[in-house]
Amino acid sequence: MIHLKGHSALVTGSTKGVGKAIAEAFAAAGANVVIHGRRESPESEEVLANCRTAGVTAEFITGDLSGPTETVVDEVFDKAINVMPGIDILVNNAGTYIDKPYLEMDLETYGTTMRLNVASPYFLTQRFARRWIEEQTAGRVLMIGSINGQLAEPVHTCYDASKGAVAMMVKSCCVSLAPHGIRVNGLAPGLVSTPLTSIIEEDPNFKSWMRLHTPNGAVPGAEVCGDGAVYLVSDAAKHVHGHMLMVDGGMSGWQQPDMPRDWGEK
Repeated sequence: MIHLKGHSALVTGSTKGVGKAIAEAFAAAGANVVIHGRRESPESEEVLANCRTAGVTAEFITGDLSGPTETVVDEVFDKAINVMPGIDILVNNAGTYIDKPYLEMDLETYGTTMRLNVASPYFLTQRFARRWIEEQTAGRVLMIGSINGQLAEPVHTCYDASKGAVAMMVKSCCVSLAPHGIRVNGLAPGLVSTPLTSIIEEDPNFKSWMRLHTPNGAVPGAEVCGDGAVYLVSDAAKHVHGHMLMVDGGMSGWQQPDMPRDWGEK
């Protein structure tokens, strides 16, 4: 049986969506968990309660990872180690989907996206890796990417670029850290229903369109990401390094979806 008993994890951006699903899956698998968010909220209390119900230790820390990287990374690292010194799993999930069409993109939006989606996970991983190497800890890192790191969208050029960078970060950090006994992998969701993708539920036509473009025809909730995340940081994946697991219903492998059967009949 795959489990995480004896391990402790920091999951950034874990008060909702994919991060919440991963934190709760880790707790169910036996890991102690540090929940992270920008501020305390009813959502953070809910995740803490859900994790503690599994019988593990769960703590909460705050920190805005979209801020100045040189200060916020140190802040989050220090807070996490203070409440749970034995962290040996890092999940870089915190991210933003704020974007604009390419011709309207501005430096402020671009900078915020890149700080949160790229710079923060890059340097937070570095901070933990230095500690793990010093302590001879076999750390595990999970980067949360996106299908947008594989397939482009015309109105999400900045987000796509950031998630493409995450996909390469998985490989480059892998080859840098594997010799030190630290495993780095990634998990890339397709379109799943989260607060960041609320348009799915608000627009039935959009949801139908996305199902058409997904081979298994499903637009699930974020909970589908939990089991894959547990596997990638578990001992069961001890020889899995530098891999990006696509949790997308097959979307990334489908060159062109089939046309609806009633195409052209209306």
